[in-house]
Amino acid sequence: MSTKIKTTVEEMIKPYLEEHAFELVDVEYVKEGNNYFLRIYVDKEGGIDLDDCGQISEFVSTELDKNDPIPDAYFLEVSSPGAERPLKKSADVVKAVGKNVYVTTYEPIDGLKEFEGELLSFENEEMVIASGKKKQHTVPYSKVASARLAIVL
Repeated sequence: MSTKIKTTVEEMIKPYLEEHAFELVDVEYVKEGNNYFLRIYVDKEGGIDLDDCGQISEFVSTELDKNDPIPDAYFLEVSSPGAERPLKKSADVVKAVGKNVYVTTYEPIDGLKEFEGELLSFENEEMVIASGKKKQHTVPYSKVASARLAIVL
C-alpha cells in the first residue's frame, strides 16, 4: 500500500515541482507509533528554505484533498533532505562525484559493509570510494543498500 501511495503522490506533484525548479528527492509514507506520516523531501539549486516548503506544502495539501489517495489520517511534512542528503537514484550518485559519501551494502565487499570517503567516480554502475590516504573500494551499485552524502568534521 505505501509503495502505491508513494508512486501516486510522486506522479501528482512532480510536474508542479519541475515547473517551479524544485527537485523531488524522496517521498515516504510511514507509520510511526499510532500515526501515519507523508514526508516529501525537496531541494533546488542553492537550497530550499521555509517559504519554499510552505508553498509546496500548500500545493500538495490541495492536490491530496482533491484526489484523496490516502485512506488513513496522516501528517504531511515537506522539508529539505538535509546536509546528509540520501542518494536514492543513480542520477543522485552522479551529482555526488567529488563529494564525501557514506554507503552501506547488502553484503561485504573487501570484507566491509560500510564505506565512507570521497566518491571518486561512478561509471559502469560502480562507485569508486576513496577511504583514507591510499585505500579505494569499488562498490557495485546493485549491492548498495543505502547511500547518502556525508559531512566531514
